[in-house]
Amino acid sequence: GADSELFAELAVSAVLAVKKTKVDEFASTGDMYPIKAIHVLKALGGSAAESELLPGYAIQATRASQQMPQRVTGAKIACLDVDLRRTKMKMGVNVLLTDPAELEKIQQKELDITKDRIKAVLASGANVVLTSKGIDDSALKYFVEAGVIAVRRVSDRDLYRVAKASGAQLLTSLADLAGEESFDASMLGYADEVFEQRIQMDNILIVKGCKTTSACSVLLRGPNEMMCDEMQRSFHDAVCVVKRTLESNYIVPGGGCVEASLSVYLEKFAELIGSREQLAIAEFSEALLVIPKTLSSNAAKDAIDLVAQLRAVHYAAQKPDEKPEKAAAYARCGLDLTNGKIRDSIAAGVLEPSMSKIRSIQFATEACLTILRIDDMITLDKREPGMD
Repeated sequence: GADSELFAELAVSAVLAVKKTKVDEFASTGDMYPIKAIHVLKALGGSAAESELLPGYAIQATRASQQMPQRVTGAKIACLDVDLRRTKMKMGVNVLLTDPAELEKIQQKELDITKDRIKAVLASGANVVLTSKGIDDSALKYFVEAGVIAVRRVSDRDLYRVAKASGAQLLTSLADLAGEESFDASMLGYADEVFEQRIQMDNILIVKGCKTTSACSVLLRGPNEMMCDEMQRSFHDAVCVVKRTLESNYIVPGGGCVEASLSVYLEKFAELIGSREQLAIAEFSEALLVIPKTLSSNAAKDAIDLVAQLRAVHYAAQKPDEKPEKAAAYARCGLDLTNGKIRDSIAAGVLEPSMSKIRSIQFATEACLTILRIDDMITLDKREPGMD
């Protein structure tokens, strides 16, 4: 479409942003691209061309108070699944009072419990506090006075990912072995910077430079929810293709080129076999042509004619007496489903990761072998009504 270049650049940049080197006990063993570290945000309103890549992990949440700082450098992050609102009695618990003066003490104690929790977190050195529960307005003043960014009602998914990326421990309770409530500095996560940024009409909190895992976020914009969902699915597919390509370091021509070339090669190889294996190899060769045939049919083209042309080109590429330049050009040919002809797939930019191509053929072969090994199949008749 019109925005294909934009989203192609977004997908490549996002995957490269989360690159990390896999290291074993002895030496590095290659690069990894954990696409789970790519956070996709969907925002309704605006056009798809306004989608952009954000540095760090973005959360669709804002500061609990406008008096808190907008930016914190050298962030020490506390990830809590703890309620920082005024503590209340559990359901079904009743307290009977005979002295009205005691009621004020109970209410003050409820406030003090929340105050002690906040003081314990702040005493550890935390300057960014994320919680999936609420924070009372009366408790916000402690964060404002300490110059801390506090964010409430963060989704469980975002909280887990921030904790994993920053190295923080996600706590569901502040209770310790002594029966008290405490918070140790070792439970904090670290990031270079945490700041709030206004993008278009939305305020977003961004955690940049996480300690353990590189992270990035992609903001997708669309006119409605259905459009945003479809953009997210397409973007995920594109990211997976880029990840496979970078991890395998090899690409092959697309458009049925590989299947047609293998089919021609195996057909010639089968003629050299003087046993019954010749039939199996010939059938395997024929089965590979299902891919280009299906591609042609889905594009409403003449599958028989196009596949015949494709086979002829790859047959010429594998002829021993063919000139090397022509043979190399023929070997890159695949289907042009827009115009209904054969073209150079590499020149047209139609490429596939070699890892995906190899594994798809392997898995299809293994599935076929598994089915052929089945000796008997037991079928149960449907139970008729009234039968015991």
